Order: sequence, then C-alpha cells, then structure tokens
Amino acid sequence: MTRPTARVLALLELLQAGGTHTVGELAGRLGVDERTVRRYVTHLTDLDIPVRSVRGRYGGYRLAPGYRMPPLMLTDDEAVAVLLGLLTGRGTGRSTTAAHAADSVTAKLRRVLPPRLTARLDALMNTAEFTADARPQVAVETAILLGLAEATRERRPVAIGYTDRNGRPSERTVHPYGLVAHSGRWYLTGMDSNSDELRQFRLDRITVVTTLPGTFAAPAGYEPAAQLLSALATAPYRHEVSIRVQGTLTRVRALLPAAIATVHEIDSPPPGTRPWVRVQIRAEQLDWIPPVLAGLNRPFVIEHPETLNDAVRALARRLTAAADGRPETHG
Repeated sequence: MTRPTARVLALLELLQAGGTHTVGELAGRLGVDERTVRRYVTHLTDLDIPVRSVRGRYGGYRLAPGYRMPPLMLTDDEAVAVLLGLLTGRGTGRSTTAAHAADSVTAKLRRVLPPRLTARLDALMNTAEFTADARPQVAVETAILLGLAEATRERRPVAIGYTDRNGRPSERTVHPYGLVAHSGRWYLTGMDSNSDELRQFRLDRITVVTTLPGTFAAPAGYEPAAQLLSALATAPYRHEVSIRVQGTLTRVRALLPAAIATVHEIDSPPPGTRPWVRVQIRAEQLDWIPPVLAGLNRPFVIEHPETLNDAVRALARRLTAAADGRPETHG
C-alpha cells in the first residue's frame, strides 16, 4: 500500500488478527520504519481504538482483549457511495480539521465492514485519484457550520460577527433561512436585522455565532439555493454588461449559469423571425466574458459597455492568429 491512510488501516487489520506484534514486525509488514509505525499507532488511539503497548523483550502492540466491532451492514453500492464522498471531499481544499475527520471516518467505516467488501474498497482507495474543484473549497469552522445548521432547522435567530469583503467588521442579528454550498464556499441566507433585507453571508467571514431566544417563521416557498444564485448574479460589480443573444429564453438560459447571468425575454419577434433575449452580467473584469460569448455559438450584439467589443475583437484576433499558426502572446 502506498498511501498513509491505507497503511494505518492495514496496521489495524494486523492488530485485529490477535496477539502482540513487535514494532519491527509491523514495520516489515507495512514497509515503513519503526518511527512511522509508532505514529500510525497514535493515529489509531486518536480514533479511540484501544491499542495497548506491551513492554519487555517480547513487547510491542496489541488490541485490548475482547475488542471487536460488529460488521456494518452496508450494500456494496452504499459503502462505495460513502467512501467516494469521503475521498472526493478529502481532495477539494477543505480545512485540516475536516480532512482529519474524513480520514477518521474512513478508518472507522473500513474497520466495521465485512472482509470481502473491505478488500474491494482498499483497491478503490489505492487506485482512485481526484482532481480539485474549479474553485478550491474555503475552510469553514465546524462549530460555526453546525451551529448555524441547528439554528436554521429550529428556526432560531442568531447573532453573528461578520467581516465584509472590504475587511469591515460588524455585528448583526440574522434569521437563518438556509445554508447553501456553492462553488467551494458555504453561504447563509436569511433576513438581516441591520438592513431589514434578505442577505447572503459567506460562512468563512463569520467569526462567531450565538443562538438567541425565540423563533421565527420562514417565508412560504422560500428556496435558499435559488435566492443565493439570484443574489450572486445581481450583486453590484464594476461593469454592468448587457448583450442581446439570438435564441429562446429556455435555450440561452441553459447555456449560462444562474450565478453569473440573468436572461430576459425581449418583445415578441415578428412572425417568421427568430427570437432574441437580453443577457445581463455584472462583472469586476471583462476578460472572461468573450470566451463565454464564443461558447454560446449564437449571434449576439453587445449593447454596453463598448469596451467589451474591444475585448471580443482581441479574442477574435488571438483565435485567428492561432488558426494561422502564429499564436499571439498576451498578458
């Protein structure tokens, strides 16, 4: 086995076989040095697995007498679903605490599965690889996430400390309507007492959470994820972009994520002509928009800003140069 987590689990299996195993024996079986074996034993004890140290000439490590967990009755599909969730989460930039917790759960899951399924999952752990998300996950304190989850479920108001994107701290009371994980970040949506408006708060910017007395009623039919995507798409940015695109509302909307653009119908076209829609985008930078427009593969007209036309022309020149075998370089 080549991965540390897999070797820790292999150590557990060796100890589970019974008897006392010397450090040298375990090191040889695992293909590591004795210092690493002792570190792996520490990992197991951190998981509340009762590994006992035996002193003396024939000393080593063994499990506490009678320690045996019953098999966990999961189907193959269920076990793979759980393990894949843990493995994919481990590689997406989560906090160190969450990564250790994922390893802990993986070890416990593997420990209580039937031997046949354990062997097959070992193969998966040692062969599967995962790429990172397009945007790495931003670490969130577990206590803050769980505290907000409880308050959201029980419809309890919370007092939070919050730091906005400009670094300004504030204290506010929020009625939490929902928690949403989006593009590597966690968001809280709810009614903000400071503005008396629906707001979205990034959890990595929340410094403290205190659950307050009382309860509230969430609006009927409120959809936290839809509200968040709409708010992200309409948030104030440096550039207000408006583009007319040929196509139906349904087809164009399917090509543009709701978090970056809103799509609206234009007056019904005359009979026999193709429909057009208006796409509105708010952006801090314009350089990423021309490739998106090219990817639509539909006729479009830029209404404003005029500088976006220049960006589209620049992309067209680069694509033409590349097709002619003379790619340009650009900053």
